[in-house]
Amino acid sequence: MAIRVVRLGSPRLEGEGTRIGTVRRPPRGVPKTEFAAQNWYDVWFPTLAPSPETMKLGQQAETPAQWAAFIKKYRSEMSSPEASHALALLATLSHSSDFSVGCYCENEAHCHRSALRTLLAEKGAKFG
Repeated sequence: MAIRVVRLGSPRLEGEGTRIGTVRRPPRGVPKTEFAAQNWYDVWFPTLAPSPETMKLGQQAETPAQWAAFIKKYRSEMSSPEASHALALLATLSHSSDFSVGCYCENEAHCHRSALRTLLAEKGAKFG
């Protein structure tokens, strides 16, 4: 049992389990009934997505310092009680269930999911 961090819209891996979309907005031009069938996500969970303001910081980051500012702001948002509880829940579930969390970004190193992976690890998540 474990959690995986994936790119939404990519082919599903064997044993990936339920795919959770940790994104601010659903995929454009895709009917809700097709989200799972097209490998976007099974459940939308924007609680773990950066705010629109923070998301802009990440998208515009061109230097290591700008990226660090984005990560700092995102981590701050994820320290809210609601987000912190959600992270703890997912970390705990990773020890008894297979599931994945993800975002649309092509490069995980320049995406909030890299920070999300770290935050989940800090909560004791088990990764597959």
